[in-house]
Formats: sequence, C-alpha cells, structure tokens
Amino acid sequence: MKKLIFSLFALAIVLASCNPKPADQKDTAANENEEMRMKVEEFVPVKLTTDVSKLTESEKQMIPLMIEAAQIMDKLFWKQAYGDKAQLMAEIQDPWTKKFAEINYGPWERLNGNKPFVKGVGPKPKGACFYPKDMTVEEFEAFDNPEKTSLYTLIRRDDEGNLIVVPYSEAYKEELTKAADLIRKAAELAEDPGLKKYLSLRADALLNDDYYPSDNAWMDMKNNGLDFVVGPIENYEDKLFEYKTAFESFVLVKDKDWSSKVLRYASLLPELQTTLPVADEYKKEVPGSSSDLGVYDAVYYAGDCNAGSKTIAINLPNDPRIHVDKGSRKLQLKNSMKAKFDKILVPISEILIAEDQRKHIKFDAFFENTMFHEVGHGLGIKQTINGKGGVREALKDTYSAIEEGKADILGLYLVTKLNEMGEFENKDLMDNFVTFMAGIFRSVRFGVSSSHGMANMVRFYYFQEKGAFTRDETTGTYSVNFDKMKQAMIDLAEMILTIQGDGNYDAAKKLLDEKGSIRPELQADLDRISDANIPRDIVFEQGVEVLGLK
Repeated sequence: MKKLIFSLFALAIVLASCNPKPADQKDTAANENEEMRMKVEEFVPVKLTTDVSKLTESEKQMIPLMIEAAQIMDKLFWKQAYGDKAQLMAEIQDPWTKKFAEINYGPWERLNGNKPFVKGVGPKPKGACFYPKDMTVEEFEAFDNPEKTSLYTLIRRDDEGNLIVVPYSEAYKEELTKAADLIRKAAELAEDPGLKKYLSLRADALLNDDYYPSDNAWMDMKNNGLDFVVGPIENYEDKLFEYKTAFESFVLVKDKDWSSKVLRYASLLPELQTTLPVADEYKKEVPGSSSDLGVYDAVYYAGDCNAGSKTIAINLPNDPRIHVDKGSRKLQLKNSMKAKFDKILVPISEILIAEDQRKHIKFDAFFENTMFHEVGHGLGIKQTINGKGGVREALKDTYSAIEEGKADILGLYLVTKLNEMGEFENKDLMDNFVTFMAGIFRSVRFGVSSSHGMANMVRFYYFQEKGAFTRDETTGTYSVNFDKMKQAMIDLAEMILTIQGDGNYDAAKKLLDEKGSIRPELQADLDRISDANIPRDIVFEQGVEVLGLK
C-alpha cells in the first residue's frame, strides 16, 4: 500500500509540474506548511552539553562509542514505532512535515492523541509494529505460547498465517550485533570496574535477551563517572497490551557534587515505605536498600525517550525482582530539567498561576518534585495482595497511567514527609505545592496518548473536586489551597495504592475514563499557553560535535 501511495504521489508531482495548481490549492498547501512550521516550533532547541574538561581521556573516548550504539537504538525504535523510516521520509515533500515526523518518530502526533499529520496515513496501530496489523485481541489470547507476553519478543505470522514468536535478538540480530561490539569496546576503555562489568553484560543481553544480569550489575555501580542506559526498556509504545518494550538510550555524565547532596535520601526508602498513607497490607513489601539517587547531565537521547516529550528523570530497572532485592536507581537529568523549567514551566506560571503565588515557582522545588517522583516508583507494592499476580499484569493497559499517577502523587507526598522528618532546611512546602500545580499544566499538554499526560489530567480533576485549587474567573489564574491540596494528595495516594494492591482493573479503568481527558475549560487555558507561543517541549541538538569531542 505504501508503494502505491508513493507512486501516486510521484505521479501527482509530475502532473503538477505540467499544470500549475489553482490558487485555492496553492493556498491550502501553504496553510498546511505553515501549520507544520508552527508545530515544529513548539519544540524549542536545546544543546545537550556538559563540562568535558572534567572527563578523563578514557571517558572522552567512550562517549563517541556509546553515542554510535545509541544511534542504532534510535533506528530500531523507528522500526518498532513505525516501520521503514526511509520510505516515510521519501513520501514527505514538505521540509516542516518531515521535521515534525522526525520529532514524533512517525506520522502520528504523539502530544495530540497520536493523530496522523501526513496525508494518506490512517490511525496508529495500538500495537505499533510489535504485532501483525491484522491480529485481533481474541487471536492473541488464543495463541498458545508462553513467550507471547515476553518483554523481548515480537509477534509475527509464519508462511501459513499462524502467529509465531520472534525474539528481539533474532529479529534485530544485525543491528544488535553491531551495537554489542561498540559497547564492548567502550567496556574495554572503562576505568570503573562496576561500569566495565555492566557494559560487558549489557552487550551480552542485547544478543541473548536476558537483561537480568546486566540490570543487577547496573544496580551495583556506585563510582561511575559515565552512565549508559541502552536496550529495550519501557513498554509505553505498546498500547495494545503494554507487554513489549521499546529500544532507547541515554548517554549520561554524572554531576558528582549534586549527586552527593541527594544520595542520603536513598537510605530512607524502607522507612518512607512504612509512612505511606494506606493500610499495612498495601505496603508490606520492603524496598531494596541498594537504591541509588544520582544527578547527571544528559549528552545524548535516542529512541523511545527521545520521541515526542523528553524524559527528565529515570527510574530503572523495571524488573520487579530487582526492586524487591535491591531497589532501583533514580537518575535526575539536571540539564534537561533546567531547560524545561526555564523555557516552559516559568512562562506557563506567568499565565496560569496567580500573581501572588508565582514567587513559589522555583527550580529546587521542581527538581525535588521530579526526583521524588522517581523515588515514588520504587514504593508501594509490586505484587497484588489477593492472588492476581503482578500489578502490571493485573492492570493491563491501564498500568502505565496508574503507575505514573502513583509516582507523581507520591513524589509530592515524600517531599512533605521528609520535611516533617527534618530532612530539609528552611523548606517552604508552598514552593513544592505551587510548582507541582504549574507542573500539571506543563504535563497535560502531552495529551491523552501519553501515560504521563493522562496521569496529570486525573490528578487535576481530582484536585479540582477536592478544592485543592481555585480558579479566578476574571484573570483565569489558579491559586493553591495548601491544606486542601495536602489532604487531596493523601487521599489520592491511598486510592491509587489500593487500586494497585487489589489489582483492580475496573477501578483503574473507571478512574482514567472519568478523569483522563481534557475538558473544555482546561483546554481553553491550555490554548492560552499555546497562543502565547510557549514551547510544548524541547528538542535536542546533540552529538559528539556538540560536545566538542570530534
């Protein structure tokens, strides 16, 4: 079908060269190009850099190898999310549309409900390219193969049309072999033993689909100056079942000064788990004591994490076995975070936050809220309390949005609890609450196709019902009611933790259906943000040349 579309498109170009377009067709094309230009310019460029003078010579040699491997992850994500990137780009003539497709990793607008923006392209398949396009849910459920729900397999058809399982390591063997070779070269240069071990095991994992050993090794790293997140990791792209993981990569340089400041909080995780505002059976799991908090400058994003909205913090591994045994590592990407705060959050607050509360919009509060969001992922419960198995499996397609909602609300709860424990000096919690409110407006712009955006919508309407904020009809600005927001925070945390512990799919679905969409009044306020030309998100200028390493 795509070849046919391309042929017809090419024929149209030839005919157009002989017969000039009528004025109204020219105007239509010009308007479409202008719309694409405006969409592209909603993403403000940010250079990903760090102080390379602090790197060792070995680290300077490792980073280009990591970036080259990351670029392979980028190509693999294109295959998973859309298919043949080269063919799509050849079919698009307008340079602005082509650039927007690059940002979205395909012809569907990720921050606008995955609506198609290229003519002739239909709706995005819920299963992306992880499953056959013509496969039904019933067919999948009847398919008798224990590996069909694996995080690291594709579902394909054999010559007779029957469903089969294909491991990632086989489906992408050529690309993954090259990436593994590059990672092994980086491992040879690594000076830190922990990083060397992790990189070697990660290279193995790309070729055998067993990521548990490398995830364990990644958890054990403590003194590394560089970090490299690489492989199939998150399951957001699979909106059919949320089983399949997508390829991505981050190349990171540790900010050792900031990391030392936040490290103490990791040791408090078991104690913080006991304080969660929910019945004891929903917090009986004890987080691993090896959890790590670190602060990094990101110098390269690739694949899933670079598609649409950009990640500003990482909480990995996702393996619940490691969460129980060791916890997780929570990496804050300070340079990306600061760019979003300066270029997006502050301008939004100047439009939608009441003037007398704007003094509470602070980067430290934004950093803390984001950091403890990642901590929140590691708390709560991973296995249901009533025999329904893992929370992820029980909540199915609602899991990601519910989990992001849990992490968001627990992030604010943990800042509040740590302040009560005397862990902060001279803390004005109103900074965190107002900055949190402004952060909702930033994130709901990601739309219903994003688990993060949907989680923020749920929280916005829950807070509204509880009187956690008020809206001035004259100025169209919002004011936080501290006491009511604090209570709403506690109540919502209890609700989500209970839904997860019970594996209550119906309750999760009801919550998302009732509150997971943008209603007219909120949309009007978001339109005011767009009318003010405030960026929707950031897009990166990145690579070895940007870093000055070439």
